[in-house]
Parts: sequence; C-alpha cells; structure tokens
Amino acid sequence: MATKATKPAEETVDVLHVQEGLIEIYIVGRSPIILNRMPEKAWRELLLPKGKKNAAERAANLKHDPLKEFRDSPYRMPNDNDPTVIAQVGSAFKKALSGAALYMPGVRKTEIGALTYVPDELIPIYGVPMIFSSIVRSADMNHTPDVRTRLIIPQWAARVRIRYVKPLLKEQPVINLFAAAGLYQGVGDWRPQKGAGSYGQFELVSADDERLNHIMKNGGRKAQLAALEAPMPYNTETSELLTWYDVEVIARGHKSKSAETAMKGEAGIEAAAPLVKAVKEKKARSNGARANGA
Repeated sequence: MATKATKPAEETVDVLHVQEGLIEIYIVGRSPIILNRMPEKAWRELLLPKGKKNAAERAANLKHDPLKEFRDSPYRMPNDNDPTVIAQVGSAFKKALSGAALYMPGVRKTEIGALTYVPDELIPIYGVPMIFSSIVRSADMNHTPDVRTRLIIPQWAARVRIRYVKPLLKEQPVINLFAAAGLYQGVGDWRPQKGAGSYGQFELVSADDERLNHIMKNGGRKAQLAALEAPMPYNTETSELLTWYDVEVIARGHKSKSAETAMKGEAGIEAAAPLVKAVKEKKARSNGARANGA
C-alpha cells in the first residue's frame, strides 16, 4: 500500500534584535598629537610606479618639500561647513580601545574588537597646528636616517562616539577602557602603543571642561586654515632646519616657500637668524673663491 507524502514541518527562526549603546566622549590631549597620513604622491607611486630615477632626474627634483609634506600629513574633513579642517580616522581610536584591553584585567582584545566600534570614519581634531621636522629612521635594512616633516598640534581636543553591543558590554567599563587607551595607547605618530614616544595621549573630560571649550573655540576651522597657510615652527630645531633648507635650496637653483612661510613668528626668526647669516656668508665666500679661481 502506497504511503501518502507528508509536507515537512516548517521551521521558525527567531531573529535576535541586537541592542546597541552609544557613548559620546570628549577628550583633551595629554601630550601633542603628530598626524602622518600617507601623502598623495606615495599613493600614486604605489598605483603607478615611475621606476628608478637617473642622476639628472634626482638633481632636478627635490627629495623633500617640507611645507607640502606638512600640509599633506593630516586627514582632512571633506566639507566647508565641518567644524575643523584637520581630522583623525575613527579606526585609530578603535585600535586604541582594543589595544588597551591587553592591559586591563578581565577584558579580552578580541571581545572588545568585535563588540565595539567607532561609527564615524573621520573625527574632527580641534587645535592650532604647527610644522614639525625631525630625524627618523627608515624601515629599510640599514635603517637609513631621513628627515620627516609632519603636522603637530600641541593642544588638541576631540569628540569621539563609541557604539557597543548590549548587554554583553556595559557603558561604564567601555568608558574606563577608553580612558586607559588614552594613557597606554594614544593616537597618531610616536604614540605609546608603538613604544616610540609619549605623543598622542589623551584624557576624558566633561563637556563643560574649560580646556576643552578653549581649544574648541580657538582651534576650529578658521584658525586651522590660517595655520596651514602660514605655520609656526614647533621648536628651534624645526626653525633652524627649515631656514637652512630655504636658503640652500634657492642657492641650488630651486624655489622654496617652506621656511619663508613657516618663519613668520618672531621667536622662530630670532632663533634661526644666526644660521641664516652663517649660510649666506658661506655662500658668499664660496662664490668669491670661484670667481678668483676663474
């Protein structure tokens, strides 16, 4: 006797509604932040390499343009009505949050990485930028020394939003972890997490903090545009180096506005004046010697 086919029972799937919490945190820098975005030139070289330059091409092109490197180093907010020009990627704060879990008891980095995220791709950074040149070691086998010029903000602040999954995480532990991230991890170049310095550290503050409001009021878009156009040198070494560069590069037949633009502050001009005089005197002596020899 044939059996009658039966319709399989329908299975029901319960979709779990994931609850999220949102925290809005204000931070003020404990130490200056150094921003170092990969420049457009490097992006283009990776996409379409030019190949090795010969000696004539290397002589005709400057290896460094400090002022351009300074202006290219930060991420930028895309719209004219954004509160700042300068930005940091949101992922930098997410990495700091996840990295801090390594040093906090009862918290796992993988867990924090999966259950928290920063929803904003770019975070506006408030503060007046300055130009900063320093000696660095390249990543090649010989760790060849080079000069890198970047943007630094001595006093900075930001508002960071963090989302987290509830009830697996609670608000206060996330806040505590982010506070630890400001001390142990930091953001930007030479941050503690890289073991290279103590730059980019931050602390959590309330929305009515005096330092926060002062930086946000005086370090917004207008002030940043002015500083990007005519930056002040961060320290004496930067002043001297850029002044020497400007004099030397003109002597070699090139044009440069790096030191001319960056040396508008009286302190920077005064600090670099002896070097400018010495370079000019050396050039005059050299030109005189060649003339006599001829």
